[in-house]
Amino acid sequence: MNQVSFIGEYMNNPEWTEITLKESYARWQDMVAWGVEFYKYDDGEYVWWPPRPPEMLAKFPMQSIRMVQRKHAEVCRSQATKTGVNILDRVMIADLLKQDGKVVGAIGFSIESHDLYIIKAKATIMSAGASAFKPNGTPLHVITGDGEAMAYRVGAEITGKEWNDCHPSRAEFPAWQWSPRKNLSTSKKDDFGGLPSKVNAEGDLFADGQSVTLYIEDVHEADAGRAPVYWQFGSGTADYHDLVAGPEGLPRNQLDLDAEQEGKVRMVVGSSLGMSVHNTEGIWPINTKCATSIPGLYAAGDSLGARPAGARYPNMGFSTAYCSATGTRAGVAAAEYALQTKKPIVNEEEQMRVKKILYAPIERQGGFTPGWVTQILQNTMMPYWVLYVKHGERLQATLKQIEFMRDRIVPKLTAKDAHELRLAHETKNMILGAEMKLRASLFRTESRGTHYREDYPLRDDPDWLAWVKIKEEQGEMKLHKEPIPEKWWPDLSKSYEERYPLRFPRE
Repeated sequence: MNQVSFIGEYMNNPEWTEITLKESYARWQDMVAWGVEFYKYDDGEYVWWPPRPPEMLAKFPMQSIRMVQRKHAEVCRSQATKTGVNILDRVMIADLLKQDGKVVGAIGFSIESHDLYIIKAKATIMSAGASAFKPNGTPLHVITGDGEAMAYRVGAEITGKEWNDCHPSRAEFPAWQWSPRKNLSTSKKDDFGGLPSKVNAEGDLFADGQSVTLYIEDVHEADAGRAPVYWQFGSGTADYHDLVAGPEGLPRNQLDLDAEQEGKVRMVVGSSLGMSVHNTEGIWPINTKCATSIPGLYAAGDSLGARPAGARYPNMGFSTAYCSATGTRAGVAAAEYALQTKKPIVNEEEQMRVKKILYAPIERQGGFTPGWVTQILQNTMMPYWVLYVKHGERLQATLKQIEFMRDRIVPKLTAKDAHELRLAHETKNMILGAEMKLRASLFRTESRGTHYREDYPLRDDPDWLAWVKIKEEQGEMKLHKEPIPEKWWPDLSKSYEERYPLRFPRE
């Protein structure tokens, strides 16, 4: 609990932190019983990650047991179908249906035939992931903030948009997800090599791979002119050396070939562009049952902004633990609500309204293709001096661009088929997400965790021991400050340096 609060700079909700830590164990047992594979050493003991020496483990005790990659989804799907769940494949849900102040279902279309789907539901759970701008790196190309956008449009509150995810990617091949032998979990038993260290272009070590989790130190090095940044692999991290070799048959950059001779890999930040800290952004819950402010609407996973983590991500695996716990809570609560609710009746007027919005791009003869608009969005939001090294003037200037896209470009999005219709809705949602990120970044007039304002370079306690909430009010995006209960504050009798050992460049 202390590790999460300390690393997250006291922006977490400890109630949800405790729920995540306690309830994820039972969910792990479920997954083991279903047949989900987890990494083990040769002697059969589960691999705990990241490995840390005893003195570091005493300070940062959280570790995770990691699933074997890309094999759990099929197992979980099979388990769901055994219970009688109906699964609609290749159907994009574009908007929620709302009537009499309640969410009563959703509307979508087939991405193969653009056939219309209207789903009436007593209770709806939004579990559509987080938000990103289709970066070419960490696999976030299908996480475009659709769930947040749909919830926002029916009046739900959104939070956590000012923070940044700082997953890196390999600079030479940013879209390549490492070696097919990738196994981040099986360094030798009792070997505390852990994560690789980080060194800058001058060869200086600036992060040891043990104590800092997804922070923006890479960007500070680049901004100071000390890029490129490298991951430095040491002895005892043998499996990591699988990551050093590039994909076979592709030409190599001499800069990277030279780095490999020293056990280094050139890295870049921005491969998760547009995403916030896991579990910190999303739909604001009104209770610990994952209910939102809109009756009939629940949220889980990265769509739920319950804030079990804070301004930085606390440890590998924490998000999966949170998703498993909130998925269960949302499912139970939604079922209880549905048992007490009458079958929804959606009037024809509401159905026709959302249907018109849904099909507008494909019925338009001319306009802007979603691929082009997405490229403009990325070019606008990707420079590190927009979201990673922020300043009020630059944020305002970028917001003007996004507002223009919202008002003048989005209404003219066009699609020639069902595939482009999906892209058009994703693009519209990403632009909404960009506006949220910029407005939240302007609203929080301090620096904290992964939110760094050059014009406000200090943490501001207690004034900004608060969460930011976003809501549509009379057609405008409004932001509000939600104070964190004083019982969850850091010890203000301690010096600033004791509370926050990580320094921002202009402090």
